[in-house]
Amino acid sequence: MSALSRKTPFLLLIGDLAAFVLALVITVLIRYSSIDVPNAFSAHLVPFSFLFVIWVLVYFISGLYERQIVILRSALPQVLVQAQLVNIVIAALFFYFVPIAGITPKTNLIIYLVISLSFIVVWRLFLYRIFVPEKKEDAILIGSGKEMEELKREVNGNPHYKMRFVSSVDIESLESIDFRADVVDRVYRDGISIVVIDLDNDKVEAILPQLYNLLFSRVRFVDMHKVYEDVFDRVALSLLSHSWFLENISTYPKYVYDAAKRVMDIIIAFPLGLLSLVVYPFVYLAIKLDDGGPAFIIQERVGKDNKIIRIPKFRTMRTSDSGIWVKEHDDRITRVGAFLRKSRIDELPQLFSVVRGDLSLVGPRPDIYDLGMKLSKEIPYYTVRNIIKPGLSGWAQTRQKLPPQSLEETKMRLAYDFYYIKHRSLLIDLKIALQTVATLLSRAGK
Repeated sequence: MSALSRKTPFLLLIGDLAAFVLALVITVLIRYSSIDVPNAFSAHLVPFSFLFVIWVLVYFISGLYERQIVILRSALPQVLVQAQLVNIVIAALFFYFVPIAGITPKTNLIIYLVISLSFIVVWRLFLYRIFVPEKKEDAILIGSGKEMEELKREVNGNPHYKMRFVSSVDIESLESIDFRADVVDRVYRDGISIVVIDLDNDKVEAILPQLYNLLFSRVRFVDMHKVYEDVFDRVALSLLSHSWFLENISTYPKYVYDAAKRVMDIIIAFPLGLLSLVVYPFVYLAIKLDDGGPAFIIQERVGKDNKIIRIPKFRTMRTSDSGIWVKEHDDRITRVGAFLRKSRIDELPQLFSVVRGDLSLVGPRPDIYDLGMKLSKEIPYYTVRNIIKPGLSGWAQTRQKLPPQSLEETKMRLAYDFYYIKHRSLLIDLKIALQTVATLLSRAGK
């Protein structure tokens, strides 16, 4: 689907850099209006140029130059704020701990961060729409089931989408309509340019000959499930079958990716694990003062290839959560435990599980063993999520606000897990890591 011009990422990049530079100009004018402004600007531009490159890289990893983020995403403000939170931390570390990049006074940095954030928000959310107006394309949706209704509702209910569905056809009721008159003729008559269709539905075969001639009218055909993945960042569960897994999920090792991922796990988890030891005495004391129980627990969870792994955590509950979903305000959670879970401090000991190789930094979250066995009997194909190593954070965790607390929410998590397994790469892993850091920073600010 051609949702955007190919020039769009380049235009966004130019606008972002312009916002960064203009914010620096304003900052210098505010701070040095009574002295030589050009020289002051030049002195600041050199160190800030390094920062601009890093910020653009963070934007790229966060997906802010991808088509679906610009048009097919209703969560652009959230993604933008998360990326900028990461950038603010990077800027602070850069100027406070890299001597060659130091600027004085540090007030300049604070002023710059406020101004640049304001400029980026205005550019991305408002000015871009003015300078690069998008004309919506009319489309017809041909499919069935809950996913079709979700897709239609999301696209037609969000002004940021490039297309709109002017009509939809339920494949399950094709016998009750005149397909040529109701669909094909309307495409010609109304100048519809896109047909989004569920090509995996067996009943589509009967209407393909009638749709074939539309190719000569420059109508574009797009797989409904590809659009669904682009919009929601998850797979359609109704699509899952043995053949889908054979086509999309491979157990064959990705040697370069697996090796790079393992190296990244070790060089990040080991130093973070050592640094985290500083907070252990305080957490230990807080837990002991709260209810006097043990500070640590060892949980049996489901690891790669459905093998049992034992991972450590700080204790946050009075009783075991084996086989039972933990609710947001579960009365089994202790007062200290509620804070530890919200801040994810309770998972710090798992950094050493990453070093050991039981976990990765990024991957599907491992289930408590009893709960995992229960879910494997209630949800088809559930254990396929264990085909890769589980992680401290995953694709589902960056998109679901809370851990699953019901069977339906677990199915939704599974749709995100399968999307990650299908598309996993170092770029997606970096994106998840950045979004996780930004989420933790936003929680810390509450």
